[in-house]
Amino acid sequence: MEIVAIVAALALIEYGVFVVLCGQARGHYGVAAPSTTGNTAFERRFRVQANTIEQLVIFLPGLLLFAVYVSEPIAAGLGMVFVVGRALYARAYLVDPAKRGPGFLLTVVSNTTLLAGGLVGAIVALF
Repeated sequence: MEIVAIVAALALIEYGVFVVLCGQARGHYGVAAPSTTGNTAFERRFRVQANTIEQLVIFLPGLLLFAVYVSEPIAAGLGMVFVVGRALYARAYLVDPAKRGPGFLLTVVSNTTLLAGGLVGAIVALF
């Protein structure tokens, strides 16, 4: 389970980086809290942060369910797909939000696979 814990920690560290970048942009572009609009560069960083937390809500339980009921190494591999997908998503979104698709697709595929696999694995374990 250590490898899965490492991947979970990497995903959370990545999110922490997005939080810091968003906070720095808030100060740099003068977007006072609680505002979430006012400067496009800030808004892009904010959306990366917000979308990542939305995806983490699915990712972390899915990662653990898959690791427990299907396979730890495969869960870790899919988890790394998620982490790479989030990095690609963030990079693309900051440059041109219209190009965020590939990173978002990697996120959705990994999340869907982890959650569905974990659910099926848990159901199979019942019988």
